[in-house]
Amino acid sequence: MHHVTPSSVKTFHRKEFKIRIFPSLLAADYGRLAEACRKAQEAGGDALHLDIMDGVFVPNISMGPEVVRMTKRETPHFHRHVHLMLLHPDLYIERFIEAGANTLLIHIEAACDVKGALLEIRRRGIRAGITLNPETPAEKVFPVLDQVEEVLVMSVCPGYGGQRFMPEALPKIRTLWRQRTERSLSFDIAVDGGIDLETAPLVAEAGANLLIAGTSIFGAPDIRTAISSMRLAAEKVRPHGEEG
Repeated sequence: MHHVTPSSVKTFHRKEFKIRIFPSLLAADYGRLAEACRKAQEAGGDALHLDIMDGVFVPNISMGPEVVRMTKRETPHFHRHVHLMLLHPDLYIERFIEAGANTLLIHIEAACDVKGALLEIRRRGIRAGITLNPETPAEKVFPVLDQVEEVLVMSVCPGYGGQRFMPEALPKIRTLWRQRTERSLSFDIAVDGGIDLETAPLVAEAGANLLIAGTSIFGAPDIRTAISSMRLAAEKVRPHGEEG
């Protein structure tokens, strides 16, 4: 099934497997979220990452559809990368798409018909992504890899920002890279959790090309420098197994 993305929304040419940096709004000042959105876009971020938590699937409660709607209003041409850390994400797909999500990610561990939910996301014309928690093996998402534009590997236990990167994520990323190559698929590989100047090249070498970073960007003295430095650090390495 081919989905159509509005021309006003930044699209990702997946065959390029280009490094992209996604500032995570979870780490921004909650009293100045609108300003944080604008700064992230102006500083060169490729998309704005929004973590949606229900306090059940993960031990925290964050933001809802109205925050997504606010980001669309403040930065209408900034790709909205929405991660549903919800026990029942299928009940909220329509609501978040209407609020302005351009990419919608759900968890393989969710208590719903995951394949059906992914199909519905794509049917609605936006990018669908599947996420796996640190304790979940990469093999769990193999059956849906041909139904997604993106796989998100969590490199911390989801729920709170500012955690240390878990190196166990690296072999998982390499496994997904091999699947991508062997099955001639073109999904992006994203990673979220503890991404900074030290870990960015590690995950890029393993095969990740979408780097989600919160504290290391919004906590930096200069957001533009933080984003460009991270991008440069990741671009210096070649993905595992890539020739040339």
